[in-house]
Amino acid sequence: MKILLTGANGYIGARLIPLFLEKGHTVICCVRNKSRLASGDINIDHLQVLEADFLDQQSLEKLPKDIDVAFYLIHSMASKTGDFMEQEQLMAQNFVDYLEGTSARQLIYLSGIANEHTTSEHFQSRLATEEILKSSKVAYTVFRAAIIVGSGSASFEIIRDLVEKLPVMVAPRWLNSRCQPIGVRDVLHYLTESIGLKASYNRVFDIAGPEVLSYKDMLLQFARVRRLRRYILTLPLLTPRLSSLWLYLVTSTSVHLARNLVDSMKFDVLAGDDSINEIIPRKCMSYEEAVQLAFLKISQNAVLSSWKDAAASSGTTLIDPEEYSEVPRHGCFKDLQMVQIGNEAEVDQVLENVWSLGGSRGYYYATYLWKLRGYLDKFVGGIGLRRGRRSPTELNPGDALDFWRVLVSNKEERKLLLYAEMKLPGEAWLEFRIVKKGGKPCLLQTATFRPRGLFGRMYWYAVWPFHIFVFGGMAKNIVNYRPSDAREKRLSEAKSSV
Repeated sequence: MKILLTGANGYIGARLIPLFLEKGHTVICCVRNKSRLASGDINIDHLQVLEADFLDQQSLEKLPKDIDVAFYLIHSMASKTGDFMEQEQLMAQNFVDYLEGTSARQLIYLSGIANEHTTSEHFQSRLATEEILKSSKVAYTVFRAAIIVGSGSASFEIIRDLVEKLPVMVAPRWLNSRCQPIGVRDVLHYLTESIGLKASYNRVFDIAGPEVLSYKDMLLQFARVRRLRRYILTLPLLTPRLSSLWLYLVTSTSVHLARNLVDSMKFDVLAGDDSINEIIPRKCMSYEEAVQLAFLKISQNAVLSSWKDAAASSGTTLIDPEEYSEVPRHGCFKDLQMVQIGNEAEVDQVLENVWSLGGSRGYYYATYLWKLRGYLDKFVGGIGLRRGRRSPTELNPGDALDFWRVLVSNKEERKLLLYAEMKLPGEAWLEFRIVKKGGKPCLLQTATFRPRGLFGRMYWYAVWPFHIFVFGGMAKNIVNYRPSDAREKRLSEAKSSV
C-alpha cells in the first residue's frame, strides 16, 4: 500500500517508517524540514520525503493524491498553553481538506485516552482534533493511549530523571492518579496491523497495557528495575502550578510541556474497553517488561527516536533550516580556535570525538562550567543540559544535544553545526570543521553569537573571559582525546582508591 505518514520526525512516526518498509509498503513522509529525517539504512526506493506544513494549506498542494492510507501523528503538547489548541485544529482541518481530494481509503490517528472528568487543554485539543478528523469522508481508525513506555519516550525519560536523580521525593498528590501504561512496541503493533483492516474502519479504540498503576507505582517499579531504593512522600499542598515547576526543575521537560503534563495527570486515565483485541489480538507487555526492554535498547545504542529530538522539546517553534544552517557573517561576535591534528590518520578519531560531544562524554574541558551554564539556563526557564542526546556517538540533523540542536551533521564534509536553544539575548552557533593549513589537517572550532540589542552585546563581553580558556581548552582536548586515555585514567583512579 501507499502510506502517507505525517509526523514522520516524531517519536512514533520515526519508528513506523522501517516497519512499513519491512512489510513492503511505499511510504511518503511529510516533514517540515527534510534534513531532519534520518533515513539511515532505509530502502530509499520505497521512501519519499516531502516538505509540508499543515499550518500552511498551500504547502499541501504538492502532496500526492494517489494514496491508500494516511497516518495523522501531529501533536503540539509542548507548545505554549492557549495557542496549541487553535493550531492543532487548523492543522487537522487542513489535513482533512487535503484528504478530500485523494484516493485514501483509511485515516489512522493516535490520540490520548480521556474521560468525562478530564479538563486539561491538552486532552480537549486531542478530542477536538479527533472530531475534525472523523468529519472526513475517509474511513477513520482512532487509537487512544495513555502513557507510552519505550526508550526515548517522554514519559520514560521523565520518570527516569525522577528515579535516578532523587533518592527521596516529596511529590504532588497527582502521583496517586491512575493510568494504564502501554509499551511502545505494542502501540506500533496496533498501528501497523490496522492498515487496511476494514473491521477497524470508523471505530475508536482504547489501547492499554494489562495493569492499572498509579504514577507512584510506576516510579517505584522503575526503581526496582534499576535496582534503586526510592522513597516517595506525596503532599496535597503542591498546587498544579507548583507541581509543574517541580517537574520542570527536576526533569528534562520544557516549561510548557511540564504544565500540560500536570494538567493531564490530575485525573485517572483508564481504558474504557478492550474491543481492539477482538480484531487485533495482542498480549501487551507489562510496565516492568516495557521498562526492561527500553533499557536493553539503550544499552545497545539502538534508540530509534526520542521525544527530545522534537523541536517542541525546547519550548520553541521550529527554526528555518535555510536561515540558520549557514552561520551569519555580519553583526556577530566570533571565537575561533584552530588546533593542528597530528596527521591525516588521526582525523577520524577527532571526528569521532566531535560527534561524541556533550551527553555523558561532556565537553572535554571545564565540563563543570557547562553544567553551571545548564543550571543557570534552567533557572531562567530554559531547557538546561538534561535533554542529553539520543545516541552517545551518532548525530543526525534535528537531534537534540543538551541545549543545542544539530543543524548540519556531515562526516563526509567533516562538518558539524549546532544551534543554541538555551535562553540567550541573541542567537548562537557552534561549528566544527576539519580544514587544511599548510598542508596539514586542523580542527577549526567557531563559536558565533549574534547579539540582540545592547543587552546582547553586554552579555558577550561578560562571558568573553570564560570563552578564552573554555573554548580553547575544548578544541585542544577534542584533538588530543583518546578513549583509551580515559579508560587508563579510570583504572588508575580505581587502583589508587584500593
